[in-house]
Amino acid sequence: MSGSKSRRMTRNQGDTPLMRQYNEIKSKYPHAVLLFRVGDFYETFGEDAIKISKILGIVLTKRNTGFPSETELAGFPFHSLNTYLPKLVNTGCRVAICEQLEEPRKDRKIVKRGVVDLVTPGIRFDDNTLERNEHNFLASIYYGKKLGIALLDIAVGSFLVSEGSEEAIIQLLGKINPSEVIIPKPQKEKFSKTFGARYHYQALMDWSFELDTARSTLKEQFQTHGLEGFGIHEMEEAIRASGAVLHYLKENHQNKLQHITRIQKIDDSEYLSLDLFTLKNLEIFSPTTIGGIALIDVIDHTKTPMGARMIRNWLRFPLKNIKQIERRHLLVKEFSENQSLQEETRDQLEQISDVERSVSKIATGKITPRQLVHLSKSLSIFLKIREIIIKSKTEHIKSLFSRWKNPSSIIEMIEKALMVDPSQSVAKGDVMADGFNDELDELRSLRTSVDDRLKQMLQLEIERTKIPNLKISFNQVIGYFFEIRNTHVDKVPDHWIRKQSLVNVSRFVDQDLKEFEEKILNSQEQIQQLESALYDGFINSLSPEIEILLNNAELFATLDCLANFAYVALKNDYIQPEINSGSVIDLRGARHPVIEIQLELGTPFISNDILIDKEKQQIIMITGPNMSGKSAILRQTALICLLSQAGSFIPATVATLPIVDKIFTRVGASDNISIGASTFMVEMNETAFILNNLTEKSLILLDEIGRGTSTYDGISIAWAITNYLHEHPYKPWVLFATHYHELNAIANNLNRVKNYNVSVKEGKDNVIFLRRLVPGGSAHSFGIHVAKMAGLPKYVIDLAKEKLELMEQEQPSDRVHGKSAQLGVQLTLFEPDNPKLKLLRETISKINIDNITPIESLLLLSELRKKVLEILSE
Repeated sequence: MSGSKSRRMTRNQGDTPLMRQYNEIKSKYPHAVLLFRVGDFYETFGEDAIKISKILGIVLTKRNTGFPSETELAGFPFHSLNTYLPKLVNTGCRVAICEQLEEPRKDRKIVKRGVVDLVTPGIRFDDNTLERNEHNFLASIYYGKKLGIALLDIAVGSFLVSEGSEEAIIQLLGKINPSEVIIPKPQKEKFSKTFGARYHYQALMDWSFELDTARSTLKEQFQTHGLEGFGIHEMEEAIRASGAVLHYLKENHQNKLQHITRIQKIDDSEYLSLDLFTLKNLEIFSPTTIGGIALIDVIDHTKTPMGARMIRNWLRFPLKNIKQIERRHLLVKEFSENQSLQEETRDQLEQISDVERSVSKIATGKITPRQLVHLSKSLSIFLKIREIIIKSKTEHIKSLFSRWKNPSSIIEMIEKALMVDPSQSVAKGDVMADGFNDELDELRSLRTSVDDRLKQMLQLEIERTKIPNLKISFNQVIGYFFEIRNTHVDKVPDHWIRKQSLVNVSRFVDQDLKEFEEKILNSQEQIQQLESALYDGFINSLSPEIEILLNNAELFATLDCLANFAYVALKNDYIQPEINSGSVIDLRGARHPVIEIQLELGTPFISNDILIDKEKQQIIMITGPNMSGKSAILRQTALICLLSQAGSFIPATVATLPIVDKIFTRVGASDNISIGASTFMVEMNETAFILNNLTEKSLILLDEIGRGTSTYDGISIAWAITNYLHEHPYKPWVLFATHYHELNAIANNLNRVKNYNVSVKEGKDNVIFLRRLVPGGSAHSFGIHVAKMAGLPKYVIDLAKEKLELMEQEQPSDRVHGKSAQLGVQLTLFEPDNPKLKLLRETISKINIDNITPIESLLLLSELRKKVLEILSE
């Protein structure tokens, strides 16, 4: 049935064969939108039509299509599938694509149809629905004694598992951002309470997560006797989640999973931890401002999709193992020192297709002939790159090929099996190479001789009938026919059968012509069926080569990332850091990797030195006006540590760095009104998360703590947090930027807190930001100067200056300039109204001995001792 006819269905058709076919197929996919191919259109009916018309913004009509009453109808042209399918899937729809499996013919009442693909947010193979540079993970979560999680990207075969607390899994999911999540039905309420509507999810029967079944499913998938080899045999919650993922795939008709050859544990002990606040605040993958640039935009100049996905994983999971980090640095160094090798390698890599995704399509039988040809060309480039590197004067890069698997046999197989330029689809024919199959060659020979046979038949009939201008033609309605002018119709032989009469001509057939037609049509159908079977068989013959292909894809993705790091280092003047297990962060000439490339041409970035020493300078208190560059110094320090542990060189002139296991940030102002959290509440939530999760090797960045409340409250909270971090036995590395210059006084009492300021040059009515970090605290906030720069009216600026002068006169000068925290009053132990004694008494009376942790008790004891000594010394 043609597309135009499908769009003009009339009423009272009754229970048509077409709708019976549709209903039968739809019954097998009740929870999916069924895109039903009719001629040149994909049609949908009923609830599916209502749904897609809203999502896609297309016209919804009503027709009597065989149902007892009118039903809704919506559709779009088949060539627009690549436009509409991503929109449907990205809104959470599961889509079953039903195609015509044979060509329409006049002797067929209805063409055979079937679902050729089932697409869900987490199950996608088509490049048009997938992000080129990102993984597309399907996640599975199981709530047990702890939470188990499995993450599977079926498009590349990447299978990851982990276990942890609810908070840990929230953080992991936020990093990975899966497209779809599956959960047990009984745990649906828990999931909704934790994640709300953040993820598209499917609730499965709880037996899908049964432990013994899950173990068996995994062992069957990996063809192993146990799971010990993967290091996950004791991770019961993760095993349940993993088994459910594979069950879900098979439930959705994804039974060919040979490319999923291993499962990998995400081990927190191996990777630097980056929480969601930090990922956002450091703008690693996306900028927080419109038109901004993220770190990935500066760092990622990879040439292949595999490399782009890998470099994102390296940034999400920076290493903690010194040897592994140094290994990457050495490889980057070799590429940096051999620039011609780096350039030649990158030039070759640019010609490579997405081998990882091609392998998954081989395993699932979804790869097209042209994709196979591109794969063969990519493998040939692998051989060239290896030859280039083996001939080079490198040591460490050459060693990467110790796990090399030569793909020459695969290249030869593809070249022998496929035409040089095959059709995009097997259904269109002309895919398998001549000489690949004798039967196919014979059928093709018959097809190519059609014109000669028709010419012979026509000449014979002209001689027999003496009919001048006799023609043999073809159309879809009649097939092959004789066409003669009506003036010669009296010469038509008796055995000819009239099929059509027109104004000037008449059309006839005879038995010989119909037999010839049948033979031609049958041969064409035979060619299509045989070629399709041969192609499927060839794809299956490539299955044993999947492991070789995956190993090579991973190897060349790694080469891409390392050569990329070298390219970025040379382009942006980065250096190789020295990594050790010490306690000092020592950066000279450090720069912000993103800000420096955004500066106008000719504008230099002002670099700075940073020294954070657990024993002498654990906490650096940075004061200075807004816009002076305090936040940039904080962020660049964190980004440099992250880049180093990811394997990259860094923007500095000299660098000695320890291993950091967690980076925490509390920067910026934001709220979450939807859950009733004000700006200050969000600030306190993030700060609480840091204080409750810090470790001995944590790097903590605090920016403007306490600004969301009153000045006195804010200063008090900031002071208490600084004291807590200073007295904490872990002694984390801390950079604390604040406009509360009053906090400079803390350094008088806490010996590992050191004051620095971002210097400015102060004129009569303005300030010039020098953006240089220098020792010593700042005596002013320069807020009014910044307000003037922003363009506030002169009247407002003048009024603010007058008010500031009055307030400074009302307050003791020593407090305003941060020289003392005593407010200019001498207090003694014996004064009955001594406010310090009163505060001390209140503090002691509020201590709940039953609910205090050992660390908190030590900190409290230290604080009480300090207060007593302070009072006694007055």
